[in-house]
Amino acid sequence: MDMNEIKEIFFQECEEQLAELESGLLKMNDGDRDPETVNAVFRAVHSIKGGAGAFGLDDLVAFAHVFETTLDCVRSNKLEPNQDVLKVMLKSADVLADLTNAARDGGSVDESRSRGLVKELEALANGEMPSPSASVEAPAPKAAAKAAPAPTPKPTDDSGFQPVPFSFDDFGGEGDAGGMPAYEVIFKPRYELYSKGNDATLLLRDLSRLGEMTIYCNTDDLPGLEELDPEGAYFFWNVTIKTDKGEDAIRTVFEFAEWDCELTVKPVEEARADATSNDELPMVPVPFDLSILDETGATEEVSASDARAEETAAAVAAAETASNVTQMVAARVEKKESAAAAAAAASAAAQNNAAGAGQTIRVDLDRVDRLINLVGELVINQAMLSQSVIENDTTGTSSINMGLEELQQLTREIQDSVMAIRAQPVKPVFQRMSRIVREIADMTGKSIRLITEGENTEVDKTVIDKLAEPLTHMIRNAVDHGIETPEKRAAAGKNTEGTVRLTAKHRSGRILIELADDGAGINREKVRQKAIDNDLIPADSNLSDEEIDNLIFLPGFSTADKISDISGRGVGMDVVKRSIQALGGRINITSKPGHGSVFTMSLPLTLAVLDGMVVTVAGQTLVVPLTAIVETLQPEAAAIHSFGANHRLISIRNSFCPLVDVGRILNFRATQANPVEGVALLVESEGGGQRALMVDAIQGQRQVVIKSLEANYTHVPGIAAATILGDGRVALILDVDAVVGASRGQSLKAEMSLAAVG
Repeated sequence: MDMNEIKEIFFQECEEQLAELESGLLKMNDGDRDPETVNAVFRAVHSIKGGAGAFGLDDLVAFAHVFETTLDCVRSNKLEPNQDVLKVMLKSADVLADLTNAARDGGSVDESRSRGLVKELEALANGEMPSPSASVEAPAPKAAAKAAPAPTPKPTDDSGFQPVPFSFDDFGGEGDAGGMPAYEVIFKPRYELYSKGNDATLLLRDLSRLGEMTIYCNTDDLPGLEELDPEGAYFFWNVTIKTDKGEDAIRTVFEFAEWDCELTVKPVEEARADATSNDELPMVPVPFDLSILDETGATEEVSASDARAEETAAAVAAAETASNVTQMVAARVEKKESAAAAAAAASAAAQNNAAGAGQTIRVDLDRVDRLINLVGELVINQAMLSQSVIENDTTGTSSINMGLEELQQLTREIQDSVMAIRAQPVKPVFQRMSRIVREIADMTGKSIRLITEGENTEVDKTVIDKLAEPLTHMIRNAVDHGIETPEKRAAAGKNTEGTVRLTAKHRSGRILIELADDGAGINREKVRQKAIDNDLIPADSNLSDEEIDNLIFLPGFSTADKISDISGRGVGMDVVKRSIQALGGRINITSKPGHGSVFTMSLPLTLAVLDGMVVTVAGQTLVVPLTAIVETLQPEAAAIHSFGANHRLISIRNSFCPLVDVGRILNFRATQANPVEGVALLVESEGGGQRALMVDAIQGQRQVVIKSLEANYTHVPGIAAATILGDGRVALILDVDAVVGASRGQSLKAEMSLAAVG
């Protein structure tokens, strides 16, 4: 594996860490103060920083370090994560994501914004709370920096003599001998540290390079042989080190083992103050020369007395004992097989359980697409084989038929399993919307809260990839046009904080995504007048509320009074409708003036396969998506009524429904067929209500593999896609929405519509 592949894996992991970071910050913003949530947020930034450092991404490392320092203050309860603090952190998470994308794609970020957030983060780390109206203008002094020099005293006489401040408090302390600060470090590894191939003595060797230190190995926790686990961790080390590098440098040594050990770093004075309150006798540090552990095996010339040599030999013996005690004990434990076997089995079981939870592998998406295509071909060949057997075997009881039924079931299970591989939760897309809400709310001066539900609802990755753009436009529309300003909300008796709710759920083999806001709703009079002014509708048009609401999807339509960075060009909602139709979906609007609006998108779970009703129309074979069909019925002459010159209605349970001749709409025949001689399919379509599609006959219900006509031929009006039937013939998949729209007077123009494949 070359460096580019490793770097790509790092950026993939960054995406996961950034999602975890934003998820945790949003939980904290909702009032979650669980320490594990705070730790998860800290770990996400810490992991990004560590990986970025390995690839020399200095800008990313620098920002992540400041962010991590502030989060550490929250983790240690030095900083209260209130709304103002979390607002800064959420913005910082956005900048961290921008820096990551810039490092991956070679772009750039807004340096002024990142510098401003660095100042705010540093101020928070130093205990300065952010101002609601203004951001921090200048960086506060860092907590770890040296104290500012005292002001120079004024001269006390005419000669210009100035007294020099001097303190005797700095003398006599062992930790400050030679002007070098001293720290006490307690390093207690857990068994996970060793299971990952780390070595405690190597960490201690790296620590020794920071300065002069003494070390003591504590073996108080070492149990008897009967209770000892050979894979356990029983030793811990007390270290006193004199260094001018500071506490951060000490913690950096243990940076990649921090989660697998207990680490305490304190100045010697503070540690001794804590020790005096305990009844235990103070430890006597043992000199320990860690140079013997150097990987290069190099030795240095040492001139020392015999006493010093004896101390060094003792330290070497102690080090060898600490490093090899597990192996020696394991050899002796063989004599106690029963106890050791039980302990080892318990430890192995625990590790297996931990390793078995949530195991995943990374697979290139092209391989998954190739597998899905092959499974699609398998489905087609299985259908062709079944068709051939049915045509040549009239008994229907042969062993071949039984085998084909089992093959059909297995093929369906394989197909469902493969499709499940591509299924992903909508959570990543929903999380991206949080940033958009924050940015648009800041630009418009509004206070808005985004609530997401059903984030774990799964849908095909192809749908996920194409869902971000329409959702972005809808969120921008809801924040800019839907939610009122805090002043208007207060005047209307509403909470000054607006709410946007984004939900996802499964229903009838489809995914429903709802975007609801508690704003002012659609001003239908304004929408209608704007459409008239833009010559989008005639002035004398008599439109229902539903038809007026759907005017906002027309190209070039906008109710904004002026063009801004957010809206005003009439592009957003038109893009939404086209994107949803391209996914084979439908979108509906429900709005109540003064209470808000709800946009509901209905999308297929996958764009690879669909369950359809195979029908015959004027000698042509068509497939009608099963999710669009409400029911089928056989029309009777008494239920058919003429309406106007060319329209007919069918009576269904005391209600009338327009009857649409599919063959006439698609120009398969020149005249309308007799409804009594065919079958009616009652369908639901986007914005068109229910219609009864008239076909000649129904052949059966089948699962078919979708093949794009645009990619292999050209767009055909009224047709969504194509498929291959069991007898090898190509069948066209009907675009239900386009056919219903044509029955209402709309032309079947060549719009990009991977149609109502559902």
